[in-house]
Amino acid sequence: ACVNLLPGMRSLYWWKGKVEEGSEVVLIAKTREALLERFTQAVKAGHSYEVPCVVALPILGGNPDFLQWIHDETA
Repeated sequence: ACVNLLPGMRSLYWWKGKVEEGSEVVLIAKTREALLERFTQAVKAGHSYEVPCVVALPILGGNPDFLQWIHDETA
């Protein structure tokens, strides 16, 4: 339904036996759990990293109107 792009994130991570540092853009996507696998595959297909970070966090609550909007826009 919606994404937020947060550029300029400094990342430190362990990769292939050493610590790497880089600048990344964090993408926060709002979608339904049923679309997670499709979303993950789309990110992997278009990302320059071998192993891009895609994680899902549970929505424990929020503005009911916004949550309904997410559902309606992704149905």
